[in-house]
Amino acid sequence: MRITVVVPTYKRPDDLARCLNALKQQVRLAEEILVTVRDNDAVTWEFLDSFEHDALPLKLLTLDEPGQVFALNAGLAAATGDIIAITDDDAAPHANWLEKIEAHFKSNPQVGGVGGRDWVHLDESTVDTSESEVVGKVQWFGRFIGNHHKGVGPAREVDILKGANMSYRCDAVESLRFDDCLKGQGAQVRNDMAFSLAVRRAGWKIIYDPAVAVDHYPAQRFDEDQRNQFVYEAWKNTVHNETLAILRYLRAWQRIFFSMWMFLIGTCISVGLVQVIRLSLRRDEFAWAKYSASLRGQLLGWKTYLSSN
Repeated sequence: MRITVVVPTYKRPDDLARCLNALKQQVRLAEEILVTVRDNDAVTWEFLDSFEHDALPLKLLTLDEPGQVFALNAGLAAATGDIIAITDDDAAPHANWLEKIEAHFKSNPQVGGVGGRDWVHLDESTVDTSESEVVGKVQWFGRFIGNHHKGVGPAREVDILKGANMSYRCDAVESLRFDDCLKGQGAQVRNDMAFSLAVRRAGWKIIYDPAVAVDHYPAQRFDEDQRNQFVYEAWKNTVHNETLAILRYLRAWQRIFFSMWMFLIGTCISVGLVQVIRLSLRRDEFAWAKYSASLRGQLLGWKTYLSSN
């Protein structure tokens, strides 16, 4: 099987260098590596001009629009592989990453997606070693569980893959694109969730295998979403995107319970009444602002769902 690797990047040349060097070290090399670069990203173009990439089948895709969704769709459109593997520029795939991905796709023609654990580096010397056996699932009432950076145990079927470490069979995604209804100027958080659920909805199996691993060094974002900081607009956009992705995945009767659960309980991100009380008791100074942003995000998610459907 031919493998195309897609790496969206923006103003993170040091991270990109680490990623590309990891792709050089793969036991099973890719037939094609597509790096998407914004036309105004001078620091990345300067790096690429000097980067020694003769060992890589590297192709550069120049983009004239912002946003990860646009970059990923450009990668999908240009990919020629039977497998399209996607990772972030701030991730470094383990040496057997592509070898293990290919093995899963070869083992079962019904497998449409494969991903695995991203070992999150909290700083230069600390790696998150927490563990969870429940990864990448959407419960019947719409609550989703991520934990991709904590996964342990054998390979198993899941609903959602994480953008830093996901791959898809070309036949499974040839009629799909990353959702351009998602909000955000850069990262467009939850685009990976929306895409995975679209593949699941189309009837394909998605496999999560902790042994399909990358090292993940969460880097600076150049938009309103600044990781681990409360920014009202970014919070609202995340909840909108999450709400939209789940609504499109659930059946009609499940959406009723999802809406009730989101409003009454919610999560630490999509904050409902119970969660805002919990946050207030923990003296979170942003508790009510998070609640406000969550409500607006949920309502906007429903609005987008109804108008786009």
